[in-house]
Amino acid sequence: MPVIHLETCIAGPPALCFDLSRSIDLHTISTEHTGEKAIAGVTTGLIGLGQTVTWRAKHFGVWQTLTSKITAFEPPFYFEDEMVQGAFKSFRHEHHFVPQQENTLMRDVFHFTSPLGILGELANRLVLTNYMTDLLKERNRVIKEYAESGQGALLLQQNALTQNKS
Repeated sequence: MPVIHLETCIAGPPALCFDLSRSIDLHTISTEHTGEKAIAGVTTGLIGLGQTVTWRAKHFGVWQTLTSKITAFEPPFYFEDEMVQGAFKSFRHEHHFVPQQENTLMRDVFHFTSPLGILGELANRLVLTNYMTDLLKERNRVIKEYAESGQGALLLQQNALTQNKS
């Protein structure tokens, strides 16, 4: 089972990084190159414990649908999402937020298992591990950009206003 480990240092508090990491809207921004959209479950704003989101995106030229659920939640330091249904045999994504003076060290640990046994393992080695690493790095780059520029706080305020109206 491949495991991807990433660390991103962000000039901002853990609570901001935590909320931006669970923002459906920011996730959509970070994956716009795949056409990714939330189509069921929580489709905008912040996702929380026990909630699901279903994503539709184009990967490797094929439209795919994936549903994940928040299975662990310890604000503002940790949450975890797991695939409920999708193209992987399984995946679990740990999101850690470690305070460091004026910064937050954001750690991602992404465990995944591909279907198709030995063919899946071969795909992992040849393509999938690098592809998933690049997707996560882009997501983290966008989170860092929004957190450090002030756009993130604005996005979260807009989400709160929208959710209060409904």
